[in-house]
Amino acid sequence: MIRSLRPLLVALLLLGACSSSSKHASSTTTTPAKTTTTAASGANVYAHASSKDVATALASVPARVYVPNSLSGTVSVIDPATYKVIDTFATGDTPQHVVPSWDLKTLWVNNNGERTGKGSLTPLDPTTGKPGTTSPVDDPYNMYFTPDGKFMIVVAEAQQKLYFRDPHTLEVKETVSVPCKGVNHIDWSADESYFIATCEFSGRIIKVDTATHKVLGTLDFTTPGSMPQDVRLVPSGKWFYVADMMADGLHVIDGASFKEVGFIATGPGTHGIYPSRDGTRMYVSNRGTHTTAGAHRPPGSISVIDPSAGQYGAVVGTWAIPGGGSPDMGNVSVDGTKFWVSGRYDAEVYVFDTVKGVLLTRIPVGQGPHGLTVWPQPGRYSLGHTGNMR
Repeated sequence: MIRSLRPLLVALLLLGACSSSSKHASSTTTTPAKTTTTAASGANVYAHASSKDVATALASVPARVYVPNSLSGTVSVIDPATYKVIDTFATGDTPQHVVPSWDLKTLWVNNNGERTGKGSLTPLDPTTGKPGTTSPVDDPYNMYFTPDGKFMIVVAEAQQKLYFRDPHTLEVKETVSVPCKGVNHIDWSADESYFIATCEFSGRIIKVDTATHKVLGTLDFTTPGSMPQDVRLVPSGKWFYVADMMADGLHVIDGASFKEVGFIATGPGTHGIYPSRDGTRMYVSNRGTHTTAGAHRPPGSISVIDPSAGQYGAVVGTWAIPGGGSPDMGNVSVDGTKFWVSGRYDAEVYVFDTVKGVLLTRIPVGQGPHGLTVWPQPGRYSLGHTGNMR
């Protein structure tokens, strides 16, 4: 997408925004049967990301929380034991997410160059917490890794492209153009044979074959002004949840048939989705506002979903933010007792007690904090984003 057109496109979408309707999606293509999810009912695709599953190689890595401040061009480093910012350093133009590499050795800061057009990637050494040499890379809004670790997928939101790069040399191996304006977040099926990507500025999602990198189908949401954000597979592997900040909830997607089968209302500005360490809950951040320009201290919240309740899951709790706030992206502590999330429009980070469901503290950081990651995290390998561990 041409960068200069982005503000106009967002404005047009916002004019049509409203809460969810009774019909949410329209499928435009049919996907082949070979991509059917194979996870059995009751299985937990996050079973290897429990509190006891921190890799031995990460034993000496100090616990830190890394916060990319998009509008400040910096990363804040927080000591989770003291809730204090212990370091802040510059990376590149508009850092969006801090992403753990597939092999768990590097944290990548995605500087998508939104203001200057000069995108780049900055590696962080999680042992020292310090940045390495920044490399120029086209439009790295988000980043994922194929399940076999062969490719780094740089998600070029403005260009509507997925760059399959060598995860070590950053050399482009394949460029895939996708029918997806504002291509954004990704998650894989339980058998990892395909992934679903969200299209923030076209109100749709796409399905892509993992092995061939071919687009298998598109699914358009019919909610007016639909703006899909994060996508996450439920622990059983049966459904995907897709957060929609204009529909104020989660679209429930059957990945095999690639159809919407349900909807779960959460709160205004639904954005991020994170599983608990034991896989019994999913934490959903609600920004509290429909405007991408932001609002100071809107009525943001965290919705707690029991994915096994009812047919498709149900809200079993809501965590309020006293005085308001704008929770965006984050992750769960190793022991699962704390949920860390950026306050996108309020230059702060929130820490929630997952047992009591209360806000523990606010931590001031730079302007526009976005895709923070908690590190280390349990898991055999990282599929990317702020720590999608399997």
